[in-house]
Amino acid sequence: MTPRPTLPTHLRVLITVFFAANLTHFIHNAEYIAFYPGIPSWLTRDKVYLAWVAGAGIGLLGLLLARTRLRLLGVALIAAYGALGIDGLAHYTLALCSEHTVVTNLTIWFEVTAGLSLLLASAALIGRTLAIKTRLAGLGQDIYPPERRTPEALGAFHKAEIAKWWPIIKAAGIKAE
Repeated sequence: MTPRPTLPTHLRVLITVFFAANLTHFIHNAEYIAFYPGIPSWLTRDKVYLAWVAGAGIGLLGLLLARTRLRLLGVALIAAYGALGIDGLAHYTLALCSEHTVVTNLTIWFEVTAGLSLLLASAALIGRTLAIKTRLAGLGQDIYPPERRTPEALGAFHKAEIAKWWPIIKAAGIKAE
């Protein structure tokens, strides 16, 4: 069985921290929505929780895809999940920082900094992965898909190489020293 790709520890930690920050902010939004200055009347407690579920779904889908052959797509979705946290700054388009409570400001900034950290770390991982793939391809190294990285696939590759090169070696009279 091919091992599943894993995310670096620092990225898993950032996902966990952002999940906590995002959930904290959304719970605070939902439970104290009546006290948030400038919140539109159409935005209800239920809609806040529904928005959180949709955003968290993007993060969950990213985590699931990151464990498959679509790893880069998964990490891109994790980056998008982090980017959603920056939207917390939209509170300040409705009311000044001084009009929000201290707890409100803390939940906003906790979510924004955690989201931005997750976005940047994910983007860095994507950049490093693409740079490595490009560098290896430039060196003529094939990057095999997981199904070609099994012992059986390696055995088949060796047999094919022997069948291809043995007649040439024999015809040239090359001997092992």
